[in-house]
Amino acid sequence: MQQFDSIVCLGQTTWEGDFQKAVVQLMTELSARHRILYVDYQYTLKDWAMGLTGRHGMPVREIIRLKDPLIKKTFATGHEVHVWTPPLMLPVNWMLPKAHDLLVQQNVNRLVTGLRRVMRQLGMSRPLVINGLNPVFGLPMLKKLDECATIYYCFDEITIINWMRRHGSRYEPDYLRQVDAVVTTSETLRQSKAMLQPNAYCVKNGVNFELFNQAFELAQQHRPQKPIVGYLGTADNRINVDIVEYCVKTMPDVTFQFIGEVHEPRLTSRLAAYPNVLFTPSRQPGELPPLLAQMQAAMIPFVCNDHTYTIYPLKINEYLAAGLPVVSTPFSLLQDFDGVIELANNPEEFASALRRALADTSPERVAARVAMAKANSWAHRAEEFEAVIKQVPAAWQPEPVL
Repeated sequence: MQQFDSIVCLGQTTWEGDFQKAVVQLMTELSARHRILYVDYQYTLKDWAMGLTGRHGMPVREIIRLKDPLIKKTFATGHEVHVWTPPLMLPVNWMLPKAHDLLVQQNVNRLVTGLRRVMRQLGMSRPLVINGLNPVFGLPMLKKLDECATIYYCFDEITIINWMRRHGSRYEPDYLRQVDAVVTTSETLRQSKAMLQPNAYCVKNGVNFELFNQAFELAQQHRPQKPIVGYLGTADNRINVDIVEYCVKTMPDVTFQFIGEVHEPRLTSRLAAYPNVLFTPSRQPGELPPLLAQMQAAMIPFVCNDHTYTIYPLKINEYLAAGLPVVSTPFSLLQDFDGVIELANNPEEFASALRRALADTSPERVAARVAMAKANSWAHRAEEFEAVIKQVPAAWQPEPVL
């Protein structure tokens, strides 16, 4: 029997944006059966200053309360999510631990005061709190919302994320010990967090199948005319630049297209001179299918290290939903995709695998890729997440046996 009347989700990301976000996709699916209040990104005074100069897009009017900070997102299904923009926070991430801990408590107090007001407005009195990789706010917020339980949704290794590890790695151990359960997006993360929180579960990343499968449908109508190998998402220090450059140099007849922000300077400095490399700025999710429909293969050329070993990449199922063959380095545990994607360890192997992928067009292989992505949809992942919730006694009591 459900013990909560709503789900309050606190994360480290905005609801809107130019890429698919695990926590946003999950809340969208859970809204089919639960009332959802999503606490949007906690903007600071630093963000505010950058926003005024045009260097940082942010909801300025909502933050200073010239516009209602609480909005309702209604989906095509008729389901809805309430998204609340918190008041401005003090920028404390740069501070030393003692000052940081003092002022972060002030930030949390401001957030909790406003959040409780919004909860009363929405008639939410007994929430289940889902915290999306934000232990710095999560730890001092425990038991402040009359919540029945708290689940920590951990989709990355916080000790390796540059801007989060300074304080997040201090807060996460205590937070893990005190929450009711932790849900990770990879088995390697689950094993790591289970050392501190025995109620540890793995619900892997999913895919917005209906959206990305549009690329497959478009490609059937207009077959790609030239070989394009694509990479979708942020290109950062996870990219193995040596592998990419070797492929670009030895496959001059193939265009290599990167769609998204580029945060790895070596990628542009080493590849910009090649005529067969195309950098395409970030696009809204709805604009991605026509771009993917022009590709004939996709790649995930990640380096293999402690960080990437914990990743279950969102993009892998997005590629498959589009029917694209995928070549990846063996950066993590990817056995779920045995026989569907190809793994390659070094530049020469990766280039050879891409050649095979570009020729991998049989209807049976394409159908297998699409079917795997459909089985990994966010709708299915939400069902798995709900199964975890039912394992948390404070959130869900079993029905009495008559």
